[in-house]
Amino acid sequence: MSALEDFLAGLKAAAEPTRLRLAALLSHGELTVTELTEILGQSQPRVSRHLKLMVEAGLLERIKEGTWAFYRLARGEPTAQLARTLLALLPAEDPGLALDRSRLARIKTARAAAAAAYFRENAQYWDEIRRLYADECEVEAALSRAAGSERRIDEFLDIGTGTGKILALFAPVVGHGVGIDLSREMLALARANLEAAGHSNCEVRLGDMYGLPLADRSVDAAVLHQVLHYADDPAAVIREAARVLRPDGRLMIADFAPHELEYLREEHAHRRLGFSDDEVDSWFIAAGLVPSTPERVPGAPLTVVVWAADRPEPVLGRRHGSRSEARAS
Repeated sequence: MSALEDFLAGLKAAAEPTRLRLAALLSHGELTVTELTEILGQSQPRVSRHLKLMVEAGLLERIKEGTWAFYRLARGEPTAQLARTLLALLPAEDPGLALDRSRLARIKTARAAAAAAYFRENAQYWDEIRRLYADECEVEAALSRAAGSERRIDEFLDIGTGTGKILALFAPVVGHGVGIDLSREMLALARANLEAAGHSNCEVRLGDMYGLPLADRSVDAAVLHQVLHYADDPAAVIREAARVLRPDGRLMIADFAPHELEYLREEHAHRRLGFSDDEVDSWFIAAGLVPSTPERVPGAPLTVVVWAADRPEPVLGRRHGSRSEARAS
């Protein structure tokens, strides 16, 4: 089809009340058919048909993951821009859309409460649970390599610090480290662990990974270690992490490659069953970061991947010999 025909197909796919409601909901992040069905109060087959039409028209993307499928607004294509333009024109005060947002908020609140309960119940066993999936020593070594021995880290940020294990790993090589977590139980453990190890250059704070209590461009390096698979909106987490990076700062993510262990959703509160390199790179790029080559740490049965990306320095005043320049040369 021509570009004009694609545009008209997108308009036709969006020109229906339920589909506009779906697009409005998905502008707030990824959701499953079950969640969308609950919010809209419609049957799953009907919602699925609407979603299928919108995916075919290029308005939405569908990500299959085990027995679940996530939907989100498409990115990059002309029809994806069309969806965002139409959403900007919707009346924010519309009662139906307001009710949808209220129901979405309840779902997210319930989901967050379930995750918090899991963290609360397992805080003291957290490091042991992590060791079930991959060799943590190898993962930590990969993170250290990703940070780079030539990179000066005055300000270091550990997002979702848990028991403070990664903060403690980097404590000897950073000027000042901050760990952020939404679980008070985790923070209590992290404080105790850091104090026992004598890491007086590190502290932990209560905070949300979607709204970090830090200023723009205030850290040299940030880490998301086994955190992203709990996120409702991984892209938003990466955008927020990118916000606080200084020019030539680096973001590192350690998480699972795609897998099909469904029990991790029910028993361990995982939202996503791993991530592909292309998916993570697309989030990096959308956040204004430059991805580098990831490193894999094979496990049984799960593989951990360490992804890294840099915030480019401004063209004027860029330091000679920076990592971003080295990759471009």
